[in-house]
Amino acid sequence: MSRNYKFHNPEGLYFVSFAVVGWLDVFTRNEYKDLLLESLEFCQKSKGMEIHSWCIMTNHVHLIFRSTDNQKPELLLGDFKRFTSRRIVKAIQENPKESRKEYLLDYFKKEAAKSSNTTNFQFWRHDSRPIELWSNEVIQQKIDYIHNNPVEEGIVFRPEDYKYSSAPDYAGEKGLLDGVYVFRYFKL
Repeated sequence: MSRNYKFHNPEGLYFVSFAVVGWLDVFTRNEYKDLLLESLEFCQKSKGMEIHSWCIMTNHVHLIFRSTDNQKPELLLGDFKRFTSRRIVKAIQENPKESRKEYLLDYFKKEAAKSSNTTNFQFWRHDSRPIELWSNEVIQQKIDYIHNNPVEEGIVFRPEDYKYSSAPDYAGEKGLLDGVYVFRYFKL
């Protein structure tokens, strides 16, 4: 893995993206997105995750965060991914309305069989590609990228209209996730 894609500064602000294996569109169902939101809230309240921007797309998640409780950011993100993986797979297994259940679970099993450090199911790809954000301009660029993702995908016309993101918070509205640290860019 490139040196550019590692967590080097435990106190740094990081942009990460992580995807479902095979880029499968799992998050077309709101109940699965809601499980991610609950986990983000838990990480905020109990694990010291300071969230600055986020967006849940159909098959991947974007996040700008900082670890504030002396926990390494890679461990915090790893805990989040492991926990959400188990919860979402269980929700798929138990969802009587999930028409893709057999396909999804078979795919997750096959992916787990390819990996030496995964047992039953592999839900998330192993890469997160963390990028430490070092300037106001870069932070603003990544926030804009995150918030414009649903617009680029044709889901909404304006970023703040997509409720599974922090874009409403940045537009002065109330978003789904409390405690988002809205970044304010000040030119010097």
